[in-house]
This record gives sequence, structure tokens and C-alpha cells, in this order.
Amino acid sequence: MAASSASGPRGRAPLVLASASPPRLALLRQIGIEPDTVDPAHIDETPNSRELPAAYTRRMAAAKADKVAPRHPGAFILAADTVVALGRRILPKAEDAQSARRCLTMLAGRRHWVLGGIAVVAPDGRRAARLVTTVVAFKRLAPAELEAYLATGEWQGKAGGYGIQGRAAALIPWIRGSYPNVVGLALSESVALLDGLGYGWRGGDAPK
Repeated sequence: MAASSASGPRGRAPLVLASASPPRLALLRQIGIEPDTVDPAHIDETPNSRELPAAYTRRMAAAKADKVAPRHPGAFILAADTVVALGRRILPKAEDAQSARRCLTMLAGRRHWVLGGIAVVAPDGRRAARLVTTVVAFKRLAPAELEAYLATGEWQGKAGGYGIQGRAAALIPWIRGSYPNVVGLALSESVALLDGLGYGWRGGDAPK
């Protein structure tokens, strides 16, 4: 775990991204935010009995922020969680081709919801959170299309067995809501939470 620097750009408090997700880091960099530290929370992500997707997503984001914040006093903590939900069902992160096939078979020809939980902790301990929902439509998948996508390996570790930023984009005719939320982090909402707690983002940080 890397230690937080004493201060971030322009003297502001450092920012810690409480996530091991490469897409989340890439999304922040896309808008000019370079976290001073990346420190994954590594928490138990098992859903509670009968826990609904929205409640689970909020709980996971908050738990990640709570786990990482004590390790970085004086820093902003940004934590997030992404859940693919089909009705009341939480689809797992695909760890093997079999689980990816199950997820994609359920999603094919239907619309589902991608829930993004965001939790921010300020240096003074104040907190803010947001749940962002994006509706995603999947096309019907011919067996050959399903097998071709599975062969790419892009599903590995992805909630619901797909990544919209890769070849799965060809399988998704439309979405309603935030595209970055489906990738892994709703950017506009994240910046709003950070700035509401005093981070002071203004179109991107100056190069270090």
C-alpha cells in the first residue's frame, strides 16, 4: 500500500482511490484527475441474505470507503462499487467462462440495470454518497456470437460477464443514463460529490 502524499495538486488534500479497478483509474485520468494513491479496500463482497441490488451497492461503496479512510488521515477517499442487476437478482463477477456464459445468457435479449455506488470521505471526516443507475439493453445473442465474445476473455472479473468499453459494445444497442457508470465510475456524479466536500476540481489537475 502506498502512503498518501502530504498534499495534492495546488496544495489540496491528497486523493485516494479505494479501488483496484483499472477502468476506474482510467476514467479519472480521462477527466484530468490523478489520484495520489491507489489503495484497494479488499473487503468481503458477499451479499446479505435477500439483499436487494441497490442496498448492496450502497453498502459496498460505503464499506470500501470506511475500510480505507483510517489508513489515510487527511485525505479525500473515493470508493465505488458496480453491480449488474437483473430485476432483484445481483449478477456475479465472472471468474470463469462458465459463469460468464450464464450471465450473458440471462442478459441476452433483455434490458438490465447497472448500479454504481459512490462514497466519498473528506479529510475532516464528512461523507457523501450517491447511487447512479443506468439501463442497458442487450441484443439477442446467436450461439456463435456468445462463443465469440467468450473467446475474447474480456469478461474476466467483469460484473455480469461483460465490459461495455470493449467488444461487448457491439452487443448493446442502447443505454439510458451514464455511460461511465457502466464502465465502472459515474464521473459527473463523482466530481460533484468530491467538490461538495471541498476537493475543488476545476476541469482537471495541472500536470505534476
